[in-house]
Amino acid sequence: MQRVDQPHFRVWTYRSPAIVLGCSQHGLRPLAVARLSAGVDLLERATGGGAVLTGPWLVGVSVVLPPDHTWVRGGLLDSYRSLALLHVGVLAALGVPVQAVPPAEAQSTAARTGARTGAPVDWACFGGLGPWELTDEQGRKLTGLAQRRQHSGVLLVAGTLVIAPPWATLCVALGHDQDVAALDRRTVSCAELAGHAMAPHALADALQRALQRDLQGSA
Repeated sequence: MQRVDQPHFRVWTYRSPAIVLGCSQHGLRPLAVARLSAGVDLLERATGGGAVLTGPWLVGVSVVLPPDHTWVRGGLLDSYRSLALLHVGVLAALGVPVQAVPPAEAQSTAARTGARTGAPVDWACFGGLGPWELTDEQGRKLTGLAQRRQHSGVLLVAGTLVIAPPWATLCVALGHDQDVAALDRRTVSCAELAGHAMAPHALADALQRALQRDLQGSA
């Protein structure tokens, strides 16, 4: 693969729902195909982590960086930091108070959240908590992160819940019907934290501007 020589990014909104499996979840595909709701697509991504339910409730970001870019020089975990903090700033400006959980605090934050909501839902991206992912003060997850690293470059991805998703669509398709309530308890949306309706394009436009500002001409 040709080496990435400058940053590239794209901000995504979604017209229709889809279940996106992590690269290690290929074995779940036959079950999901058999149980998919009508109108829901099934996809697989190159990055790791748990299954994601995309749709009109989610705004996604993909960033491709050179392997020596300042955002990703610090190693695996620290590579999430700059993208996470960019999201924190954008969300704060939109009236959505969140925090990015540093690696040293991720385990304790997850434990406190688990004490209130039950065990993590490990098969779903939004069912657990990783370093630099975004939560509210209660530890409920708003933004999930993932990455793929190669010698030619680094892919960072993020997904943010703008409104509450229909978790049953994901849980039923993957044979985890019992986890719908747990995902409801462990997650929060921009609309809930802001206290008013929020259109996905408002967040997408703000992220687009922030990424252009922070990545244009960076190295």
